[in-house]
Amino acid sequence: MAFHTLEIETRDRVATVWMNRPDAHNAFDETLIHELTEAFESVEKDPQARVMVLAGRGKSFSAGADLNWMKRAAHASAEENRRDARLLSKMIGALHRLPKPTIARVHGAALGGGTGLTAACDIAVATPQASFATSEVKFGIIPAVISPYVIAAMGGRAAQRYFLTGERFDAQEAYRLGLVHVVCDAAALDAKIAEIIQALMAAGPQAQTAAKDLLMRVANRPIDDVLREDTAQRIAVVRATPEAKEGIAAFLEKRKPRWDS
Repeated sequence: MAFHTLEIETRDRVATVWMNRPDAHNAFDETLIHELTEAFESVEKDPQARVMVLAGRGKSFSAGADLNWMKRAAHASAEENRRDARLLSKMIGALHRLPKPTIARVHGAALGGGTGLTAACDIAVATPQASFATSEVKFGIIPAVISPYVIAAMGGRAAQRYFLTGERFDAQEAYRLGLVHVVCDAAALDAKIAEIIQALMAAGPQAQTAAKDLLMRVANRPIDDVLREDTAQRIAVVRATPEAKEGIAAFLEKRKPRWDS
């Protein structure tokens, strides 16, 4: 698959999707949004990929919306704006719903949509120099499409401040809020990600897919009889799978499990 704004590298069952608009700090435009959607769907279908890393070439992870794209949107019709917003929503939704573990490799600016991409990944690792913002209000707009993912990652109370002020915050603040899981020096960034990938590879791939679905179904739901029955049904189904039987057997036999995929 040929891309103009990104590259995909697959090695040792890890697909790394590189946003490749370094001169524009990997800012979103129509092409990047479309190609990211295609890339996420491609990784989902790729039997050779067990984990996906999302990264950016150049000085930034992603500086949010491309100014020329925003300028075009300002003069577009209401229907054209709805279409563009739906395409952006489809892209970030494809990342969030991807059934394989995803890691955001964040350095430099991760602003607006860049913060949204960080939040939509399962795990985020950032350098101390990374910076974040939901800066849309500074342009007279709102972080609507990314809001469910950002609020889920850092909480409604923190989102109230940053959605309203558009302030930038650094990696340590992102870590404190829960948007980022690990902050490490740039020189150690890839080694830390490799360490996390090693932990991910030791787990059952089908169990990870089921765990991601579990998280989406359980989060923010009341703990009632319906939820308790749902979770009981899920573990009952998973326990009976060949993967679960292999994982338990490997533990009892003190060996590494032989996963099918």
